[in-house]
Amino acid sequence: MPATVDHLIDSRVRAQTPEIAARFARREPFRHVVIDDFLAAPFANRLLAEFPPFERGNARNEAGELGSKSTVERIRELGSSYSELDDLIQSRAFLDLVGRLTGIDDLLYDPWYFGGGTHENRAGQDLDPHVDFNRHPIENWHRRLNLIVYLNPEWEDTWGGSLELHTDPRSPANRIELVTPLFNRCVIFETTETSWHGFSRIAPPADRQAASRRSIALYFYTRERPAEELADTHSTIYVDRPLPEHFKPGSVLTEADIEELRILLARRDQHNQRLYRDITRLTAELEQARGALNAGRLGRLRYFAQRLRQRFGR
Repeated sequence: MPATVDHLIDSRVRAQTPEIAARFARREPFRHVVIDDFLAAPFANRLLAEFPPFERGNARNEAGELGSKSTVERIRELGSSYSELDDLIQSRAFLDLVGRLTGIDDLLYDPWYFGGGTHENRAGQDLDPHVDFNRHPIENWHRRLNLIVYLNPEWEDTWGGSLELHTDPRSPANRIELVTPLFNRCVIFETTETSWHGFSRIAPPADRQAASRRSIALYFYTRERPAEELADTHSTIYVDRPLPEHFKPGSVLTEADIEELRILLARRDQHNQRLYRDITRLTAELEQARGALNAGRLGRLRYFAQRLRQRFGR
């Protein structure tokens, strides 16, 4: 293997590849594996030291509002350690290593880091259970794996923010497996129509209010995928969290309960608004296509040129 993999990935990961692959293959609740001390310790420490300030990232949510989550997709610009990371994850040696760990061959690195890069979540932030978008927005590749490395020197499940892996958040029998986002812990999980995941609202204790949830998210693709996993192209699909269990007939609502209801209703409104925007955009594109078809050859050429500019203009 090239020196980058030898030097930047902990040697125990490569030595234990068969054992890790066996753990990944278990479908509990779907294929995933948690690997502690994934990166070589000096490299993980350098990534934490060069982690970008919250203000540098894009802190707007899907509704376009400023929130408590900050992301930087273009990690190569963050410093020498992140340049090394970028070189590492696009190397064939690293992609083949991840392929051996997961049994998924011919993995592709995403040079655009759509939805990935550094993620920092502050108190008050959560992430509703969801399955991820299933096609690359430009290349139309199949999204196959999420690989997340956490960079939190301390974290407790009671603070919220631990990764939740769900059997089915739409079912009353839903079961959840928690992954605590501790420093240099890596979780790799498949991206399918049933890989539901999220995290509960971050609420550190009074003496840890400055704590934030830091991670690096990397997504990997393939040109093909098994026929039984194919689905129509879709964006991220969310399931709104249910009412807390203590909301029962006859109970008296506290001020905190009222605030919880406000947050849940606002979240549902945001998801509905996003769906309305998507429907409006698709309706407008359909009308444009109809107009182009009725405008003759020149109109069709003009329409397709405009679509190409929209697709590659990012």
